[in-house]
Amino acid sequence: MSSPTPALPNPQPPGPQGLPPSQPLTANETVFYEGGPARGDLIVNLVLGLTLIGLPFTVGAIVRALWLRYRITNRRVSVSGGWLGRDRTQVVYSQISEVRAVPRGFGAWGDMVLVLNDGARLEMRSVPRFRELETFIEAQRQARGSAAPARPSSGFGDQNRQSA
Repeated sequence: MSSPTPALPNPQPPGPQGLPPSQPLTANETVFYEGGPARGDLIVNLVLGLTLIGLPFTVGAIVRALWLRYRITNRRVSVSGGWLGRDRTQVVYSQISEVRAVPRGFGAWGDMVLVLNDGARLEMRSVPRFRELETFIEAQRQARGSAAPARPSSGFGDQNRQSA
């Protein structure tokens, strides 16, 4: 019989609330929501996976459930995703110019898009409690005074655009 090997000490203890030390919270930063995508999205897509057409959606839902994590605090919105959760995106509220949300799953969860001041978009799919999170993000954005002046949107229906 071999004796159990002693556990090596962890060189970096986890941060507050078990967060990884790579993204520590500051002393006055509180977490409003932290977690992964909605479970209902995974369940619905697993059922749809029984058909051949639903297989790509099922794979996408499984990947989201395994590696996608959201953290919304009173200072920033953080999204960890990508292959094995290696891609991290953080956005402070002063960078957000608009919040858009679309309900899915009969309103149980939804998709959110954060439009940034520079025109970039941060998509958040299958967000549980998305209405509550949308109002929280909007309130934080307004409190930070980041309301960018409304600029006319250009696109296919823009009648003011001069053609060359």
